[in-house]
Amino acid sequence: MRTFFVQIKCQLGRTYEVASALAEAEIASEIYSTAGDYDILAKFYVNDDIDIGHFVGEKVQVIPGIADTRTTLTFRAF
Repeated sequence: MRTFFVQIKCQLGRTYEVASALAEAEIASEIYSTAGDYDILAKFYVNDDIDIGHFVGEKVQVIPGIADTRTTLTFRAF
Protein backbone atom coordinates (compact mmCIF):
# COMPACT_ATOMS: atom_id res chain seq x y z
CA MET A 1 0.00 0.00 0.00
CA ARG A 2 1.30 3.46 -0.90
CA THR A 3 0.29 6.72 0.75
CA PHE A 4 0.21 10.12 -0.91
CA PHE A 5 -1.37 13.52 -0.42
CA VAL A 6 -3.03 15.82 -2.94
CA GLN A 7 -3.41 19.54 -2.36
CA ILE A 8 -6.39 20.82 -4.30
CA LYS A 9 -7.03 24.38 -5.47
CA CYS A 10 -10.71 24.92 -6.21
CA GLN A 11 -12.44 27.36 -8.49
CA LEU A 12 -13.74 30.33 -6.51
CA GLY A 13 -16.77 29.45 -4.39
CA ARG A 14 -16.61 25.72 -5.09
CA THR A 15 -14.53 24.35 -2.21
CA TYR A 16 -17.41 22.71 -0.34
CA GLU A 17 -18.81 21.27 -3.57
CA VAL A 18 -15.42 19.75 -4.43
CA ALA A 19 -14.95 18.39 -0.89
CA SER A 20 -18.41 16.80 -0.98
CA ALA A 21 -17.78 15.22 -4.38
CA LEU A 22 -14.43 13.88 -3.17
CA ALA A 23 -16.10 12.38 -0.08
CA GLU A 24 -18.91 10.86 -2.13
CA ALA A 25 -16.39 9.22 -4.48
CA GLU A 26 -14.95 7.40 -1.43
CA ILE A 27 -11.41 7.49 -2.81
CA ALA A 28 -9.71 9.60 -0.10
CA SER A 29 -9.07 8.34 3.41
CA GLU A 30 -9.05 11.85 4.89
CA ILE A 31 -10.11 15.27 3.55
CA TYR A 32 -9.16 18.57 5.19
CA SER A 33 -9.96 22.21 4.48
CA THR A 34 -6.77 24.28 4.47
CA ALA A 35 -5.69 27.91 4.35
CA GLY A 36 -3.04 29.15 1.95
CA ASP A 37 -2.36 28.46 -1.70
CA TYR A 38 -4.60 25.38 -1.80
CA ASP A 39 -8.11 24.85 -0.41
CA ILE A 40 -8.20 21.12 0.34
CA LEU A 41 -5.69 18.51 1.46
CA ALA A 42 -6.66 14.90 0.81
CA LYS A 43 -4.86 11.74 1.89
CA PHE A 44 -4.97 8.65 -0.31
CA TYR A 45 -3.90 5.02 -0.06
CA VAL A 46 -3.52 2.91 -3.20
CA ASN A 47 -2.21 -0.58 -3.86
CA ASP A 48 1.41 -0.84 -4.97
CA ASP A 49 0.39 -1.74 -8.53
CA ILE A 50 -1.68 1.45 -9.02
CA ASP A 51 -0.03 4.28 -10.99
CA ILE A 52 -0.44 7.38 -8.82
CA GLY A 53 -0.28 9.78 -11.79
CA HIS A 54 -3.11 7.98 -13.56
CA PHE A 55 -5.10 7.72 -10.33
CA VAL A 56 -4.90 11.48 -9.70
CA GLY A 57 -5.65 12.31 -13.33
CA GLU A 58 -8.55 9.89 -13.68
CA LYS A 59 -10.13 9.95 -10.20
CA VAL A 60 -9.29 13.32 -8.61
CA GLN A 61 -8.71 15.94 -11.32
CA VAL A 62 -11.95 15.01 -13.10
CA ILE A 63 -14.04 16.31 -10.20
CA PRO A 64 -15.83 19.48 -11.33
CA GLY A 65 -14.60 22.65 -9.64
CA ILE A 66 -10.95 21.65 -9.29
CA ALA A 67 -8.60 24.25 -10.75
CA ASP A 68 -5.20 22.77 -9.82
CA THR A 69 -3.58 19.97 -7.82
CA ARG A 70 -0.21 19.27 -6.25
CA THR A 71 0.68 15.68 -5.35
CA THR A 72 3.11 14.78 -2.58
CA LEU A 73 4.45 11.25 -2.51
CA THR A 74 5.44 9.77 0.84
CA PHE A 75 8.13 7.22 1.53
CA ARG A 76 7.99 6.26 5.18
CA ALA A 77 5.93 6.95 8.29
CA PHE A 78 7.73 7.83 11.50
